[in-house]
Formats: sequence, C-alpha cells, structure tokens
Amino acid sequence: MSMPPNLLQPLLHPSPSHRQRQAWLLLRLVLAGLIGIHGVARVWYGAVAPFGQWLEGQGWTQGLAIAVLITALEICGPLPLALGRCLVPLCLGFAALYAMGIALVHAQAGWFVVGLGRNGAEYSVLLIVCLLLLAWQSVPPRSSFSSSSTSDSNPC
Repeated sequence: MSMPPNLLQPLLHPSPSHRQRQAWLLLRLVLAGLIGIHGVARVWYGAVAPFGQWLEGQGWTQGLAIAVLITALEICGPLPLALGRCLVPLCLGFAALYAMGIALVHAQAGWFVVGLGRNGAEYSVLLIVCLLLLAWQSVPPRSSFSSSSTSDSNPC
C-alpha cells in the first residue's frame, strides 16, 4: 500500500519557510548544546572556583559569585534556548558574556583557537554572530510591537 503523493510532499519537498524553520531550530539546538556543555564541563571538572579566583585576579569583586552566575546561566539557559523561549534576552545575554570573554581572554591570544594559535577569539566570534542572528530573527515584526495582543511567538 502506497501513501498518496500529497502526504509525502512536505517531507520530500519542504517549502522554503519550512526549511527555514528547520534551519533556525537546528541552530538553536546546536547553540544550546555548545553553551550547555561549557557550563556542565566547568562544574564537572571543578573549575567554577578557579574561574572565580581568576576573575578576582582580573580585578572583579565577587569573582566566585560571578563564576557561579555565569555557570548557572550556561547550564540553565540552553533549555529555553532550545525550546525557542526568551530568545532575544537569552541570545543578547550570551553574546555579551562571550564578548566579555573575548575582551578578557581571547583577544590577547589572537584569532585562532587551534593551529596557528591557541585560545583565540574565532570560536567566540562565531558564537556571537550566531546568537545575534538568532536574536534578530526572533524579534516580532514591527506591527506586533504596537498590537495590544498578549500572544507572543517567543514568550519568556
């Protein structure tokens, strides 16, 4: 028994808007995974306290509290990111966080993460660009700002 061709059409030949939604979903899932593993690894390997000490060595007061907050954001933030919730504030927050990482650590190491350098800024720049693009495409259309409707396609 074969299925009618019209039922297979969306699977075999998705519309451009369907492919676009799939692409944004894949980007959200990949970003969530990369960000989440960063925070989980910091906890798993006992690097939260050393991160806090390093921050204090850079002149930040309450370094441990900042390190705990950043780690918690990297562990808890990926779930709503993957689900498409709170995208604009989450993406902007993560982009700001990784921009600070470039300013404090990666810029001094140069551009390349591996190969021609070590610990450079290229990976962070890629994350920031992806996060900003995701935030940008998640902003409701301008007409939605003036609407009194409480429905939101990207609720927080």
